[in-house]
Amino acid sequence: MTRIFLTLVGILYLILALWCTLAPESTSRTVGFALQGGSGQSEFLVVYGGLELALGLIFLWPLWQKDVTQYALMVCVIVHGCLVLFRSVGFFLFEGIGSTTYSLALGEWLIFLISLGFYLVRRNSTVAAAE
Repeated sequence: MTRIFLTLVGILYLILALWCTLAPESTSRTVGFALQGGSGQSEFLVVYGGLELALGLIFLWPLWQKDVTQYALMVCVIVHGCLVLFRSVGFFLFEGIGSTTYSLALGEWLIFLISLGFYLVRRNSTVAAAE
């Protein structure tokens, strides 16, 4: 189940990477960014396209190397825990947040909680097996 979950998250990140790379104007506008020519476009491509691709590959990695599942799951917990933390702070600091941002927050919370649940179950089963 953990590998299936990570695969779904990985596919989601690959889709986001494609969207950010192929349609940066619409993607950035959807989340409230205004891209400035040159540097702004480059930064968006690198941070959103490149980072989303890297995360997607990390979460898909257990498909071809089963022994990295725990590592990929921990990365998922850490990344989404940080996203949830900063997104939550952002909701207190800023006004006029759009519905897309709330949808992203919901997805981040779901991925964080599910990945944390998988991590805790796997950790507990590993501890029980060691005893």
